[in-house]
Amino acid sequence: MVEGRSRVASHDRHTGRLPGLFASPDTSSFTEFLGAYSPQSLPGRRSLPAGPSGFSEHDIPHATTIVAVTFPGGVVMAGDRRATAGNVIASRDIEKVFRADEFSAIAMAGTAGIGMELIRLFQVELEHYEKREGRTLSVEGKANRLATLVRGNLGMAMQGLAVVPLFAGFDEERGEGRIFSYDPAGGRYEEREFHSIGSGSVFARGALKKLFRADLSAEDAALVCVQALYDAADDDSATGGPDLVRRIFPLVAVVDADGYRRLGEDEVGALAQAVVDGRNDSPGGPTAPLR
Repeated sequence: MVEGRSRVASHDRHTGRLPGLFASPDTSSFTEFLGAYSPQSLPGRRSLPAGPSGFSEHDIPHATTIVAVTFPGGVVMAGDRRATAGNVIASRDIEKVFRADEFSAIAMAGTAGIGMELIRLFQVELEHYEKREGRTLSVEGKANRLATLVRGNLGMAMQGLAVVPLFAGFDEERGEGRIFSYDPAGGRYEEREFHSIGSGSVFARGALKKLFRADLSAEDAALVCVQALYDAADDDSATGGPDLVRRIFPLVAVVDADGYRRLGEDEVGALAQAVVDGRNDSPGGPTAPLR
């Protein structure tokens, strides 16, 4: 237990009251509040334990690959289900795409454990702000808050435990979907039309370039995402393709004016089956017109 927390806990037992920090926090940011009350609870403030001989960051599960595609009136985000530890498949059905709040989605690539914790912290951050202020942050405000969380993990990233998120949301003022990417130092970049992160991103992005159209429907955008993930899995061993035998399919989420919605297993299964069936005739995937 942190020394400051020990004194606070002792004080609470004697008075029966919560410390003043709880009664009147000076900030609407849950992360700043937690940093003042218990800084060691933040993922980036921890120190690595002394590991056994031969231990490296490659022994820790890492997650890839994430793609996002905009369509008129919203955005689709999707991720494969594989996590790897070095050359070993650590998980075949990890979840990497999550609801951030009613009108946004977040996904991550990198160190899986820290990434999951960062996403949960971001979810609480947005909910805490809404309860404190009585309104939600703008899409850009959410993206900026996430950049601060990523920057707080820089110490871990410098030790090989980097987490890079991808954030997408529906902008209610503009009536469109927006995508934001990040670097391990917390740099925030708005992406146009589509983007991909993770070890298979270079292959997924090549597919997105060929398949993206400005007039995609939500269903077509989801199909483009599954096609891109298939191409990533075809060339990147850390990315998992659709597993029709185990019925393990990519996670696909749509964010539009109606809010966040994750596609059901049957919906994604039908998309995955269509992609696999199409690859039987054309292993390289659909071709784009030259003109």
